[in-house]
Amino acid sequence: MNNRKNLHEKLWAAAEQLRANGSLKLNEISEPILGLIFLKFADVRFKKIQASIVSERKAIYSTRVRSIGPDDYKSRGALFIPETATYTYLMNLSEKENLGKAVNEAMKAVEEANSELRGILPQDYTGISKKADENNRIIVTLLKNFNQIPDDIEGDAFGEIYEYFLGEFARAEGSKGGEFFTPQSIVKLIVEILEPYHGRIFDPASGSGGMFVQSAHFVEKHMNGNKKSEVMSEVALYGHEKIEGNVRIAKMNLAIHGLSGNIALVNSYYEDPFTSVGKFDYVLANPPFNVKGKDKNKQLVIDPARLKGDPRYYLGLPLTGKGEISNANYLWMQIFASALSSKGRAGYVMANSAGDAGNAEKEIRKKMIESGLVDVIISVGSNMFLNATLSCTLWFLDKSKKGTKREKQVLFINAQDIFTVIDRAHSTWTDEQIQDIAGIVRRYRGEDSAGKYEDIKGRCKVVTLEKIIENDYSLNPGRYVEIVEKEIDNVVFEKRMKELISEFSSLTKEAHELEQKIEEDWKK
Repeated sequence: MNNRKNLHEKLWAAAEQLRANGSLKLNEISEPILGLIFLKFADVRFKKIQASIVSERKAIYSTRVRSIGPDDYKSRGALFIPETATYTYLMNLSEKENLGKAVNEAMKAVEEANSELRGILPQDYTGISKKADENNRIIVTLLKNFNQIPDDIEGDAFGEIYEYFLGEFARAEGSKGGEFFTPQSIVKLIVEILEPYHGRIFDPASGSGGMFVQSAHFVEKHMNGNKKSEVMSEVALYGHEKIEGNVRIAKMNLAIHGLSGNIALVNSYYEDPFTSVGKFDYVLANPPFNVKGKDKNKQLVIDPARLKGDPRYYLGLPLTGKGEISNANYLWMQIFASALSSKGRAGYVMANSAGDAGNAEKEIRKKMIESGLVDVIISVGSNMFLNATLSCTLWFLDKSKKGTKREKQVLFINAQDIFTVIDRAHSTWTDEQIQDIAGIVRRYRGEDSAGKYEDIKGRCKVVTLEKIIENDYSLNPGRYVEIVEKEIDNVVFEKRMKELISEFSSLTKEAHELEQKIEEDWKK
């Protein structure tokens, strides 16, 4: 695992050099970089299957071996890579040639040979830089960088590299990066609680496709077999995404994990290409938070006239007194809820404010609560997302609890003090922490071998519908889970204080260096 981590960091460091040594921003080269990772993956997989087929045929036929065609590769779950699109071919080209054009042609050739990739792979490698010589230098650097990935790499290593780069690009983008990438630990917890063993999975805010990948990992982990083709026989993946570049990134993400899915380029507020009402067994999503009907310049963002009569908004529209959309949070929640089949479950990330939102949003929440749809609410601490100031709440809906004792109950979990620090601005959950939180939910559901559920002071509490009504239909976990104050050990306090002083000194030094650089740049 450490070797893989070192490889990820080494590859990323080389990619970052392009930003440090040139005029490019990371978001300007994210898609081309992800495309080359994909091409290297496809080439390695192609070579492995090619060697396997040749070996098998030689064992069967002592004389002439029949030529290998595209269908031979596809039957084994591999893409067919034409000779001029192989990574080896590109690496052997002279650095004086137009390498951007060569990579474009390679991507086009892969798409033509594999119809499922048509329109997905990036083909603008001549336009990374306006200067032809700099463009060639960038392509050479990237090709050499990803050629460090060994051909004998095993398992989901390419998928891990791809996801690592997605996360780093999103981190570099800050809060904007959070629009297309949900941290893996958040996604893993949602998946562990939903338990999508079999059925149709829907994400109407797909971003980079992480919800689908983690769902497939869950299915694979709980299957006797270990093949992605078998996973795809258990689940079907459907998604919406409004940004074309994100659709391509998501589809490459699926393909690099040996998966396939139907991701439509649409605006989820207005369009419903899969006629989603009642169709899906599982809905997972991280929608954009707190989108208002009009922006700060009073420009229309969400047109309520286009939403009227849409069966997905079956609990009503969150309108202001002026007839504008007050906040899209409760539009998204209805998109999720309406898509569920009679036994369906949904898990999604939501703004903290949604649990106590008033006016029309409150009326929608009341209907959700009274119908017995809301099952679990988890309060998550700050720094789990790429925007360091963001904390959030995870909501889980469950239609299958109707008729059970859970129908008029909601489980609230306080997970704000569960985290593992990555750096001063980011935290995560370990697999063990994820299982601890998911275990509470499994006990609450009464799942086999999960153990008996008990309320834990400061951690979790099952609350009745009557109690929630008493609290004015609030779904804020802080209303119900009594927070336990923890004493700080003197040794721990002293250690943490030293860490904070060191961190402050480091930040001060960085600030002075930045001031000096700004002053120098200003004089130029």
